[in-house]
Amino acid sequence: MTEKEKLALLEDLLEIEEGTLNAETNLDEIEEYDSMTKLSLIVMAEDEFGVKLDSATLKGFKTVGDILAVLNK
Repeated sequence: MTEKEKLALLEDLLEIEEGTLNAETNLDEIEEYDSMTKLSLIVMAEDEFGVKLDSATLKGFKTVGDILAVLNK
């Protein structure tokens, strides 16, 4: 899966307009990035990428690029 496709998945998860996110986007600036979205991200990461996210990993995410880096593992 390409980075663009991963960004599209995240945009869909956040229910924001396509093309809004890039790797440098700060998660604190995304109003939709809340606790419910984090739960959805945990499920999506495991279902789509086989990656298990824990709370420590989630707390470490500062940018969209941080999420993409974990999904690329």
